[in-house]
Amino acid sequence: MILQTGMRTDIPAFYAEWFANRLRAGYVKVRNPYNPLQVTRYRLDPSLVDLIGFCTKNPGPMLPYMDLLAPYGMYWFVTITPYGRDIEPHVPDRQQVLADFRRLSGIVGADAMGWRYDPIFLNETYTTAYHLEQFEEMAKALQGCTHTCVISFIDLYQKVRKNFPEVTQVPRAERLYLGEQMVRIAGKYDMIVRPCGEGNELERFGADCSGCMTRETYETALHAKIHIPAKTPLRKECACILGSDIGVYNTCLHGCRYCYANYDEETVRRNYTQHDPHSPFLIGGSRPEDEVHEAVQKSWIKADTPVQMTLEEFLI
Repeated sequence: MILQTGMRTDIPAFYAEWFANRLRAGYVKVRNPYNPLQVTRYRLDPSLVDLIGFCTKNPGPMLPYMDLLAPYGMYWFVTITPYGRDIEPHVPDRQQVLADFRRLSGIVGADAMGWRYDPIFLNETYTTAYHLEQFEEMAKALQGCTHTCVISFIDLYQKVRKNFPEVTQVPRAERLYLGEQMVRIAGKYDMIVRPCGEGNELERFGADCSGCMTRETYETALHAKIHIPAKTPLRKECACILGSDIGVYNTCLHGCRYCYANYDEETVRRNYTQHDPHSPFLIGGSRPEDEVHEAVQKSWIKADTPVQMTLEEFLI
């Protein structure tokens, strides 16, 4: 199975110690975000969990714990964007994140790394020309460390409209121009652009519009074939494999104004005070009225394609 960690929050950036403790304990408990008393218990066992997916703006805090992750397949999406503190107030310095990306790629390999440059929006400061200049600078810095760059243009979800009221959608003409140029630039540095939730409008320029968290993505990272049970996509805009996420909404402390996963800063701060790095839950603990059920878990790797590496091979 595939276990996701990053659709609801940024675990490597803010909860690395907690996740390391869960790996040592061998299990994690997750509340249903729409029915909090319904709890799923996942076993953290590399014979059942084929791959752990990460989405982060700051992988650095997880780097000391890579030995605990060595038995698992992994795929890392690291978001690196060109925005300043006005938009991303608590995201680390870009050069540090680029350096950590390169270090992480040296551990897990370029096939297990993806760079996310999203969401893209435009205003007087963050112009089309600025985006293209910064995109090329980052692509050059990451050459050889990944073969994938995911881009998307800002979606005006309700939470985005609330926290970033002045932002507007990127007009189609600008989307096409930026997309065409980004595909060209990425190609110079041995990367393929994969638009996220953008339909097929950039396919004509050479973008891969099949999705960013697909069977192909995971098979490439695992160097193995997998059998994925048929599931209904979580979003109609994409066919990516996004289920089984262990994160919690309203817990990411980056404070990005475009965030779709946080309601507001006060809610995030309140939730963070309930975080215990030794709890099986990311936020809070067990309740007497919890209804706990064991997740149905099994390996999806086909038997004739072994994937596990020794720790020595992994750390080379």
